[in-house]
Amino acid sequence: QKQIINQHKNHTTMATNAVCPFSVFLFTTSAVLFTYNRRKKISEMSESTKAVPPPPVFQVVFVLGGPGAGKGTQCELLTTNHPNWTHLSAGDLLRAERKSNSPLATLINDKISMGQIVPASITVNLLKNAMTHAYSQNTNHTKFLIDGFPRSEDNVSVWKEVMEGVTQLEFVLFLDCPEDVMTGRLLERGKTSGRNDDNLETIRKRFVTFREESLPIVRMYEKEDGGQTTGMVKHIRADRSAEDIYQEVEALFIGL
Repeated sequence: QKQIINQHKNHTTMATNAVCPFSVFLFTTSAVLFTYNRRKKISEMSESTKAVPPPPVFQVVFVLGGPGAGKGTQCELLTTNHPNWTHLSAGDLLRAERKSNSPLATLINDKISMGQIVPASITVNLLKNAMTHAYSQNTNHTKFLIDGFPRSEDNVSVWKEVMEGVTQLEFVLFLDCPEDVMTGRLLERGKTSGRNDDNLETIRKRFVTFREESLPIVRMYEKEDGGQTTGMVKHIRADRSAEDIYQEVEALFIGL
């Protein structure tokens, strides 16, 4: 009887110590997959956190002109033919922020609807963020056409404060266009643009703002201390076809 009991214990012990080949396979496979996925994740994290090299000083051209002068059109033509330049529209950045439901959206919306200028700190930081983002996506993006900025002395002051050492202003492109021509263009654009500022009442307010706050900025860039012409502002007559205007505009960018 003791012999039978001992044989039973031995069989039980052998069964307990036996290793299932399928279990070994599952364990080994799981370990390999775990190690692979972990290494892959670490590699992806390393790739995503690679530091973007610090940007050089960004080259900037301010593109100014009244509402409907053709600033956006000329910037689009330039970036199409010279892809090393990136077009940033201050107005488009503000309108995008309005749609973001951020705390700034209501303030921006009210200012634009009234034809007024949005606080400079908001606009400058949106522009700075847009330039930094463009560079982070492609390190060749170091040249920027900034359309519709600066529009007031406050814009200029905040720009100099925030962008000192970050940007270099090459020149100011001023598209000079009569108000009646600009009004016709804006009303035509308003038929399809969906913009709430392309209506006659708001257009008139925008012209007043442009004359009172933006034109003095053009004059400021035209003169240095002592009243001497600096040549910083490049005047282009903008009551012609987009193609005729572009021929003169493009020539200004040779060598930049």
